[in-house]
Amino acid sequence: MKIKFTKMHGAGNDFVVLDCTEKPFSLTEKQLRHLADRHFGVGADQILVVEKPDDNSVDFKYRIFNQDGGEVEQCGNGARCFVKYVSQRKLTDKKKIRVQTMKSVIEPELLDNGTVKVNMGMPSFTPADLPFNPAGLPTREVNGEPQWAIRFKGELWWFSVSSMGNPHVTIIVDDAAGAPVAELGAFIEKHPAFPRRVNVGFLEIMNPHEGKVRVWERGAGETLACGTGNCAAAVTSIHAQFMESPVTLHNRGGDLTLQWEGEGENVELIGPAVYLFDSEIEL
Repeated sequence: MKIKFTKMHGAGNDFVVLDCTEKPFSLTEKQLRHLADRHFGVGADQILVVEKPDDNSVDFKYRIFNQDGGEVEQCGNGARCFVKYVSQRKLTDKKKIRVQTMKSVIEPELLDNGTVKVNMGMPSFTPADLPFNPAGLPTREVNGEPQWAIRFKGELWWFSVSSMGNPHVTIIVDDAAGAPVAELGAFIEKHPAFPRRVNVGFLEIMNPHEGKVRVWERGAGETLACGTGNCAAAVTSIHAQFMESPVTLHNRGGDLTLQWEGEGENVELIGPAVYLFDSEIEL
Protein backbone atom coordinates (compact mmCIF):
# COMPACT_ATOMS: atom_id res chain seq x y z
CA MET A 1 0.00 0.00 0.00
CA LYS A 2 1.40 3.39 -1.02
CA ILE A 3 0.50 6.41 1.10
CA LYS A 4 1.20 10.12 0.71
CA PHE A 5 2.47 12.11 3.68
CA THR A 6 3.87 15.48 4.74
CA LYS A 7 6.89 15.95 7.03
CA MET A 8 6.78 18.88 9.50
CA HIS A 9 8.35 19.92 12.78
CA GLY A 10 7.70 22.24 15.70
CA ALA A 11 10.89 23.22 17.58
CA GLY A 12 12.55 20.03 16.37
CA ASN A 13 9.67 17.78 17.47
CA ASP A 14 9.09 16.11 14.08
CA PHE A 15 5.95 14.67 12.58
CA VAL A 16 4.54 12.70 9.68
CA VAL A 17 1.15 14.22 8.80
CA LEU A 18 -1.55 12.17 7.06
CA ASP A 19 -4.62 13.70 5.41
CA CYS A 20 -7.55 11.36 6.07
CA THR A 21 -10.32 13.85 5.35
CA GLU A 22 -11.33 12.06 2.14
CA LYS A 23 -10.62 8.43 3.00
CA PRO A 24 -10.72 6.63 6.35
CA PHE A 25 -7.58 6.07 8.41
CA SER A 26 -6.67 2.37 8.25
CA LEU A 27 -3.02 1.91 9.27
CA THR A 28 -2.18 -0.82 11.77
CA GLU A 29 0.18 -0.39 14.74
CA LYS A 30 2.84 -2.30 12.79
CA GLN A 31 2.51 0.05 9.82
CA LEU A 32 2.63 3.10 12.11
CA ARG A 33 5.82 1.84 13.74
CA HIS A 34 7.34 1.29 10.29
CA LEU A 35 6.36 4.81 9.21
CA ALA A 36 7.94 6.36 12.32
CA ASP A 37 11.12 4.26 12.12
CA ARG A 38 14.12 6.48 11.34
CA HIS A 39 16.10 3.66 9.72
CA PHE A 40 13.51 1.70 7.73
CA GLY A 41 10.66 4.21 7.35
CA VAL A 42 10.28 7.98 7.20
CA GLY A 43 11.14 8.76 10.81
CA ALA A 44 9.13 10.89 13.24
CA ASP A 45 8.45 11.46 16.91
CA GLN A 46 4.71 11.24 16.24
CA ILE A 47 2.29 10.62 13.39
CA LEU A 48 -0.53 13.16 13.10
CA VAL A 49 -3.82 12.28 11.42
CA VAL A 50 -6.23 14.90 10.05
CA GLU A 51 -9.84 13.70 9.95
CA LYS A 52 -13.26 15.21 9.37
CA PRO A 53 -15.11 16.15 12.58
CA ASP A 54 -17.81 14.01 14.11
CA ASP A 55 -20.08 17.07 14.47
CA ASN A 56 -20.28 20.75 13.50
CA SER A 57 -19.03 22.08 16.84
CA VAL A 58 -15.41 21.60 15.70
CA ASP A 59 -13.53 22.01 12.42
CA PHE A 60 -11.39 18.85 12.46
CA LYS A 61 -10.55 15.74 14.41
CA TYR A 62 -6.88 15.41 15.42
CA ARG A 63 -5.35 12.01 16.20
CA ILE A 64 -1.81 11.39 17.45
CA PHE A 65 0.23 8.18 17.33
CA ASN A 66 3.62 7.71 19.00
CA GLN A 67 6.62 5.87 17.56
CA ASP A 68 5.44 2.66 19.21
CA GLY A 69 2.15 2.82 17.29
CA GLY A 70 0.06 3.66 20.34
CA GLU A 71 -2.54 6.43 20.14
CA VAL A 72 -2.18 9.25 22.69
CA GLU A 73 -4.37 12.07 23.91
CA GLN A 74 -2.51 15.26 23.07
CA CYS A 75 0.53 16.84 21.38
CA GLY A 76 1.03 20.61 21.59
CA ASN A 77 3.81 20.93 19.02
CA GLY A 78 1.77 18.74 16.70
CA ALA A 79 -1.24 21.02 17.16
CA ARG A 80 0.76 23.94 15.80
CA CYS A 81 1.79 21.89 12.77
CA PHE A 82 -1.81 20.69 12.40
CA VAL A 83 -3.27 24.19 11.91
CA LYS A 84 -0.46 25.18 9.54
CA TYR A 85 -1.05 22.00 7.52
CA VAL A 86 -4.81 22.44 7.09
CA SER A 87 -4.28 26.10 6.17
CA GLN A 88 -1.58 25.36 3.57
CA ARG A 89 -3.69 22.55 2.08
CA LYS A 90 -6.68 24.93 1.94
CA LEU A 91 -8.76 22.54 4.00
CA THR A 92 -9.94 25.68 5.84
CA ASP A 93 -9.77 29.43 5.33
CA LYS A 94 -9.80 30.13 9.07
CA LYS A 95 -6.76 31.41 10.98
CA LYS A 96 -8.12 29.94 14.22
CA ILE A 97 -9.75 26.52 14.31
CA ARG A 98 -11.41 24.25 16.84
CA VAL A 99 -9.95 20.75 16.90
CA GLN A 100 -11.23 17.62 18.66
CA THR A 101 -8.51 15.50 20.28
CA MET A 102 -9.00 12.21 22.09
CA LYS A 103 -9.93 13.93 25.37
CA SER A 104 -10.60 17.63 24.73
CA VAL A 105 -11.06 20.46 22.24
CA ILE A 106 -8.11 22.76 21.50
CA GLU A 107 -7.91 25.99 19.48
CA PRO A 108 -4.72 26.52 17.45
CA GLU A 109 -4.32 29.90 15.71
CA LEU A 110 -1.95 31.09 12.97
CA LEU A 111 -0.36 34.41 13.97
CA ASP A 112 0.73 37.13 11.56
CA ASN A 113 4.41 36.70 12.49
CA GLY A 114 4.39 33.10 11.28
CA THR A 115 4.27 31.45 14.69
CA VAL A 116 1.28 29.56 16.03
CA LYS A 117 -0.64 30.01 19.28
CA VAL A 118 -2.57 27.09 20.73
CA ASN A 119 -5.19 27.32 23.44
CA MET A 120 -4.34 24.06 25.20
CA GLY A 121 -7.24 24.15 27.67
CA MET A 122 -7.09 24.08 31.45
CA PRO A 123 -4.48 22.02 33.26
CA SER A 124 -5.43 19.64 36.05
CA PHE A 125 -3.35 18.92 39.14
CA THR A 126 -5.65 16.14 40.35
CA PRO A 127 -3.76 12.81 40.47
CA ALA A 128 -6.76 10.78 39.29
CA ASP A 129 -6.90 12.79 36.05
CA LEU A 130 -3.54 11.44 34.85
CA PRO A 131 -4.21 8.75 36.26
CA PHE A 132 -1.67 8.63 39.10
CA ASN A 133 -1.90 6.39 42.18
CA PRO A 134 0.47 7.86 44.80
CA ALA A 135 -0.27 5.31 47.52
CA GLY A 136 2.91 4.44 49.39
CA LEU A 137 5.07 7.16 47.82
CA PRO A 138 6.78 9.82 49.99
CA THR A 139 4.96 13.15 49.83
CA ARG A 140 5.48 16.78 50.84
CA GLU A 141 4.18 20.28 50.08
CA VAL A 142 6.23 23.10 48.56
CA ASN A 143 4.49 26.50 48.57
CA GLY A 144 1.19 24.62 48.88
CA GLU A 145 1.99 22.43 45.85
CA PRO A 146 1.93 18.67 46.58
CA GLN A 147 4.97 16.71 45.50
CA TRP A 148 5.78 13.02 45.54
CA ALA A 149 9.04 11.11 45.28
CA ILE A 150 10.26 7.97 43.56
CA ARG A 151 13.49 6.26 44.58
CA PHE A 152 15.92 5.64 41.72
CA LYS A 153 19.41 4.22 42.24
CA GLY A 154 19.25 5.02 45.94
CA GLU A 155 18.17 8.66 45.49
CA LEU A 156 14.74 10.24 46.00
CA TRP A 157 13.53 12.30 43.05
CA TRP A 158 10.72 14.74 43.93
CA PHE A 159 8.16 15.64 41.29
CA SER A 160 4.84 17.36 40.62
CA VAL A 161 2.05 15.94 38.46
CA SER A 162 -0.32 17.58 36.00
CA SER A 163 -2.56 16.69 33.10
CA MET A 164 -2.70 18.65 29.87
CA GLY A 165 -5.14 16.12 28.45
CA ASN A 166 -2.21 13.71 28.71
CA PRO A 167 -0.23 12.80 31.87
CA HIS A 168 2.93 14.61 32.99
CA VAL A 169 5.53 14.49 35.73
CA THR A 170 7.76 17.55 36.20
CA ILE A 171 11.07 17.33 38.10
CA ILE A 172 12.95 20.54 38.95
CA VAL A 173 16.69 20.05 38.48
CA ASP A 174 19.78 22.24 38.90
CA ASP A 175 21.15 21.37 35.47
CA ALA A 176 18.86 20.19 32.66
CA ALA A 177 21.82 19.34 30.42
CA GLY A 178 23.14 16.85 32.98
CA ALA A 179 19.80 15.36 34.05
CA PRO A 180 19.44 11.55 33.67
CA VAL A 181 16.62 11.97 31.16
CA ALA A 182 16.88 8.59 29.42
CA GLU A 183 17.43 6.43 32.51
CA LEU A 184 15.12 8.16 34.99
CA GLY A 185 12.57 9.17 32.35
CA ALA A 186 12.14 5.58 31.18
CA PHE A 187 11.96 4.35 34.79
CA ILE A 188 9.21 6.80 35.82
CA GLU A 189 7.32 6.42 32.52
CA LYS A 190 6.64 2.76 33.31
CA HIS A 191 6.35 3.04 37.11
CA PRO A 192 3.27 1.18 38.42
CA ALA A 193 2.00 4.40 40.02
CA PHE A 194 1.12 5.50 36.46
CA PRO A 195 -1.14 2.80 35.00
CA ARG A 196 -1.28 4.51 31.57
CA ARG A 197 2.40 5.48 31.72
CA VAL A 198 3.53 9.11 31.89
CA ASN A 199 5.62 11.82 30.21
CA VAL A 200 8.55 13.05 32.31
CA GLY A 201 9.91 16.62 32.17
CA PHE A 202 13.17 17.91 33.67
CA LEU A 203 13.02 21.67 34.33
CA GLU A 204 15.93 23.98 35.16
CA ILE A 205 14.62 27.37 36.36
CA MET A 206 16.89 30.22 35.23
CA ASN A 207 14.71 33.10 36.47
CA PRO A 208 10.96 33.60 37.11
CA HIS A 209 10.23 33.93 33.37
CA GLU A 210 12.81 31.64 31.79
CA GLY A 211 13.98 28.05 32.01
CA LYS A 212 15.47 25.07 30.23
CA VAL A 213 13.53 21.85 29.79
CA ARG A 214 14.04 18.34 28.49
CA VAL A 215 11.18 15.85 28.17
CA TRP A 216 11.07 12.06 28.03
CA GLU A 217 7.90 11.35 26.05
CA ARG A 218 5.78 8.32 26.72
CA GLY A 219 6.17 5.89 23.84
CA ALA A 220 8.72 8.07 22.01
CA GLY A 221 11.68 8.70 24.33
CA GLU A 222 13.42 12.07 24.58
CA THR A 223 12.41 14.51 21.85
CA LEU A 224 13.90 17.87 20.89
CA ALA A 225 10.78 19.55 22.28
CA CYS A 226 7.43 18.50 23.75
CA GLY A 227 4.62 21.05 23.69
CA THR A 228 2.47 19.57 26.43
CA GLY A 229 5.63 18.83 28.45
CA ASN A 230 6.53 22.51 28.25
CA CYS A 231 2.97 23.42 29.30
CA ALA A 232 3.20 21.03 32.25
CA ALA A 233 6.58 22.39 33.34
CA ALA A 234 5.33 25.97 33.15
CA VAL A 235 2.01 25.50 34.95
CA THR A 236 3.42 23.38 37.78
CA SER A 237 6.23 25.88 38.43
CA ILE A 238 3.80 28.82 38.27
CA HIS A 239 1.37 26.94 40.54
CA ALA A 240 4.17 26.42 43.08
CA GLN A 241 5.19 30.12 42.81
CA PHE A 242 8.62 29.34 41.35
CA MET A 243 7.86 31.09 38.05
CA GLU A 244 5.52 33.77 36.66
CA SER A 245 3.61 34.03 33.38
CA PRO A 246 4.68 34.42 30.62
CA VAL A 247 7.40 31.77 30.64
CA THR A 248 9.89 31.08 27.86
CA LEU A 249 11.39 27.61 27.92
CA HIS A 250 14.50 26.65 25.98
CA ASN A 251 14.35 23.20 24.40
CA ARG A 252 17.10 21.49 22.47
CA GLY A 253 15.03 22.08 19.33
CA GLY A 254 14.03 25.70 20.01
CA ASP A 255 12.13 28.03 22.32
CA LEU A 256 8.47 27.87 23.33
CA THR A 257 6.48 30.53 25.19
CA LEU A 258 3.74 29.62 27.67
CA GLN A 259 1.07 31.87 29.18
CA TRP A 260 -1.08 30.82 32.14
CA GLU A 261 -2.79 33.17 34.58
CA GLY A 262 -3.67 30.59 37.22
CA GLU A 263 -6.46 28.27 38.38
CA GLY A 264 -9.47 28.15 36.08
CA GLU A 265 -7.56 29.65 33.13
CA ASN A 266 -6.44 28.04 29.88
CA VAL A 267 -2.80 27.55 28.92
CA GLU A 268 -1.55 29.21 25.75
CA LEU A 269 1.41 27.69 23.89
CA ILE A 270 3.26 29.81 21.30
CA GLY A 271 5.96 28.53 18.97
CA PRO A 272 7.00 27.65 15.42
CA ALA A 273 5.49 25.21 12.92
CA VAL A 274 7.67 24.31 9.95
CA TYR A 275 6.76 22.53 6.71
CA LEU A 276 9.58 20.30 5.42
CA PHE A 277 8.45 18.22 2.42
CA ASP A 278 5.80 16.02 0.81
CA SER A 279 6.47 12.45 -0.29
CA GLU A 280 5.02 8.95 -0.39
CA ILE A 281 6.04 5.56 0.98
CA GLU A 282 5.15 1.93 0.37
CA LEU A 283 3.89 0.22 3.54
